[in-house]
Amino acid sequence: MTSAECLFCRIAGGAVPAEVVAQTEQFLAFKDIKPHAPVHLLIIPVEHIPSLADVTPQHTGLMGEAIQFTNRVARQFQLAQTGYRVVVNCGEQAGQTVSHLHLHLLGGRPLRWPPG
Repeated sequence: MTSAECLFCRIAGGAVPAEVVAQTEQFLAFKDIKPHAPVHLLIIPVEHIPSLADVTPQHTGLMGEAIQFTNRVARQFQLAQTGYRVVVNCGEQAGQTVSHLHLHLLGGRPLRWPPG
């Protein structure tokens, strides 16, 4: 899949609408269209990386910044005090439905374990 065909790349480029809640040059956070919690956001890098399995040593800094960005967004939604979950699905059997690395930020209710 090329980045021109990727749904999340098209969202990041503004070609497909999404309810964006936070944005930097490197990351975008937007509401999931099928939320599983009161707060269910997707955090994506603007750079097209198909999955967590495709992260290379060159992405080490980017991944650290992704966690920092996710923490800022969690604080923006007042999740830091009550708690939140960050999930990265890797591959079809793990539930990844869009081939673009993304983090699910979930909160706003008690989350059980195991998740699935």
